[in-house]
Amino acid sequence: MGVRTIGRRLLLLMPLTFLLVGPAFAIETDRERLWALLAQPGHVALMRHADAPGTGDPASFRLDDCKTQRNLGERGRIQARRLGEEFRQRAVAVVLVLTSQWCRARETAELMALAPVADEPAALNSFFGRPGEREAATAALQRRLAAVPAGAATVVMVTHQVNITALTGIFPASGEMVVLKRDAQGGVATVGRLPAP
Repeated sequence: MGVRTIGRRLLLLMPLTFLLVGPAFAIETDRERLWALLAQPGHVALMRHADAPGTGDPASFRLDDCKTQRNLGERGRIQARRLGEEFRQRAVAVVLVLTSQWCRARETAELMALAPVADEPAALNSFFGRPGEREAATAALQRRLAAVPAGAATVVMVTHQVNITALTGIFPASGEMVVLKRDAQGGVATVGRLPAP
């Protein structure tokens, strides 16, 4: 095979190589952009709790007894710690962490170790299996987001898939964050998604 033939084949392969590498580069670039935005005032990280094996909770679960609930697995605990570390490494100042009262959400918030953790039941508690509560829960979340000052340091809210999907239309993976931007009029815009580490 001649040098010219090899050269032509390499030229033909270059666009294919770009197509294979391009999307990964774009995702990484977006990831960096979103972390940079989170470091700016007026942003909220709306996060699904870290990995908790299974779906929903046992029928007899109680909020005051973690043993009756679906809880974080070891992978989820590692996820939560890594997320907290990523916030610190990127110098993203977090003023407050709000959480659902479910143990898997509260443990995620505590393991991240970013700021004081406070329960926010009306806005962040799960309504999985109770679709009739969706409208009230979403309205409560909208009100809570509107109450975050537009110029405040980043607030992290740890909640559940159903809550995030109802508000944004996004179906997040465990440990994934949806980055929201507050404006001076009290509105909220979705600016992107940050997958779990």
